[in-house]
Amino acid sequence: MIHIRDAHEAYFPPIPADVDLPAPLRTSQLDPLAEQAANALRQEGESHNTVASYRSALRYWSAWYALRYRQPVRLPLAPAVVIQFIVDHATRQTPQGPVCEMPAAIDQALVAAGCKARPGPPALSTLTHRLAVIAKAHRLQGLPNPCADASVRELIASTRRAYARRGHRQARKAALTRAPLLRLLDTCDGSLVGLRDRALLLFAWASGGRRRSEVARATMDRLTRVGPGDFVYVLGWSKTNQSGSERSEIAKPVTGAAGQALEAWLSAAGIGHGPLFRRIRRGGHVGEGLSDAAVSRIVKARCALAGLDGDYSAHSLRSGFVTEAAAQQVSLAETMAMTGHASVSTVVRYFRAADTRRSRAADLLAPDASEGP
Repeated sequence: MIHIRDAHEAYFPPIPADVDLPAPLRTSQLDPLAEQAANALRQEGESHNTVASYRSALRYWSAWYALRYRQPVRLPLAPAVVIQFIVDHATRQTPQGPVCEMPAAIDQALVAAGCKARPGPPALSTLTHRLAVIAKAHRLQGLPNPCADASVRELIASTRRAYARRGHRQARKAALTRAPLLRLLDTCDGSLVGLRDRALLLFAWASGGRRRSEVARATMDRLTRVGPGDFVYVLGWSKTNQSGSERSEIAKPVTGAAGQALEAWLSAAGIGHGPLFRRIRRGGHVGEGLSDAAVSRIVKARCALAGLDGDYSAHSLRSGFVTEAAAQQVSLAETMAMTGHASVSTVVRYFRAADTRRSRAADLLAPDASEGP
């Protein structure tokens, strides 16, 4: 049997006389430098877009609180404050129409401060995101979470049900399926910008509907050429694999038209290492890697050039790939292996929508071929 004194002797090393150790830490309190390092690691572990959205939400909370309560915000918040936040931003039906409790003067002040783009209540998704952010801020500081209070949870649930009964649905970006994607590709000429954009669109779409962050992070050291115009890209960090662990499904084929477009771009740009997709400076100089936002701007610009009607974004490539796979009856398992979706329910709705469009039961009045003319 090992006694505590044995463990003490085994794991407490002798301290040389000429070594000046720092003051011992307290087991009940985190060292300020360690706390700073831990916060830095948390931020580095989050995506840039996530961190930006958290900052924006917390800035909004601070501004709203200061205007509503005439004092700086301090955590923890009382559940009553969160309830007030909800009723200030969620609409309810009245005989005069939908209303919320936000005073017009405070709403205008928030717009003037740049905390919101326009007056009026936000979308339900924006409200729930801000509630999630303030809840996480409390958890990270080890404080009582007001959003976990029974009265707050019930109000949030009731608000969701109220919006659902009004027919509210979360707005979704239009999907770039095969037909509209081909129209985008037709706008890409033989210039460096055209070659880059064609390669980017096809890489993102054909390799499983890559997210804009994944496209921006794509690097040559993860790309393997297995033949002329035929590649395999090993996806590292992603939204559904945030630890970057090795998995069988992280190898994504980039072949056919996508592989040929990537080959043409890499050759024309002279890229042998570093980011796959880069900024093109004046004079045709190939610059640094693209940002997430730049990828989004490229997709939107190509949609505009193609004259597409609808609300498209970089995520339209991902939803378009899944939608097209469902329409072409690619198996659910094969589709998910390409996209990397962690949830079957997220993907299966595309397949159900495709099945509904093909369903014989949806048009029982259609003429039966056996009946003849």
